[in-house]
Amino acid sequence: MELSQEARDVLETAKRHNRVRPEDERDIEEVIALLPDDRSMLYKNVDSNPIGDFYRYSIHIRVQHLLIFSTFLLLAFTGLPIHYNTAFWAQPFNAMLGGLDVTRVIHRTLAVTMIFAMVYHFFTIGFGSLAKLSARTFELRRTILPTWKDIRDFKEDALFSSGKRNVRPEMDKFMYKQKIHYFAAGFGNTVMVVSGSIFLFPAFWASILPPSMASNFLEMMRLGHPHEALLALLVIAFWHWYNVHLAPGRFPMQWTYLTGKITREHQIEEHFLEYLRCIVSMPEERRYLRKLIESKKIWGTQPHD
Repeated sequence: MELSQEARDVLETAKRHNRVRPEDERDIEEVIALLPDDRSMLYKNVDSNPIGDFYRYSIHIRVQHLLIFSTFLLLAFTGLPIHYNTAFWAQPFNAMLGGLDVTRVIHRTLAVTMIFAMVYHFFTIGFGSLAKLSARTFELRRTILPTWKDIRDFKEDALFSSGKRNVRPEMDKFMYKQKIHYFAAGFGNTVMVVSGSIFLFPAFWASILPPSMASNFLEMMRLGHPHEALLALLVIAFWHWYNVHLAPGRFPMQWTYLTGKITREHQIEEHFLEYLRCIVSMPEERRYLRKLIESKKIWGTQPHD
């Protein structure tokens, strides 16, 4: 396989971070040369464990995800009946929980839990990044932060989907869709926290806002809180769940959020640059690729018998 300059940079950085020995470097280059230029030939032929093959997320990230998505759903299912408490469907729901006042207490407790999970998340990624900077292994392109490459990846992936490109772009640990999901969720959660605090601390907000805009801002937040919740619920149900769990190749569920691992097929198809790092750091993966390529005869650019 002829690597692009970007892929070659990732490979060389991974070698440096893993302090690769000369004999291992030769092995890596030989395996890279064996890979087929058409990556679809590779990910369509590899063996994949549905539970996952490669480590991707720490236990901290998995716990945070579980806390945020579970509290978000419960917040939606308790908050909407509070807002629409006179509706025919909301009254029996509130009664089942013990009344409107009890539903409010449950809702606010869940909100505190979600805020805790958000703070926990910021501490995790903050200290994790500092540790990598200290070890000199930090790579901006491996983070969830958007880069110019994401725009190129979006364009090239659209060309692939429309049949105008033969292979998908070489995407990194987090592809452009995941970054959109992440920052959309971050924005939505921020709106929910700020607008929700209006209901608990109206006097505080009125005291820090200019008198000319305080009442309008408070009313806008009161209206925005339930509508943002409904919008977020629809986005999660019809966009995020489909892309992550229900899309072809992922159905009926992707186990990454529970196991912290990603399948080999998924890694090669959508996160090829991250897969190159696996090739560098995992001798067993290089041995597996040699056997696979030999048995399937999906040769790359290196001459063979």
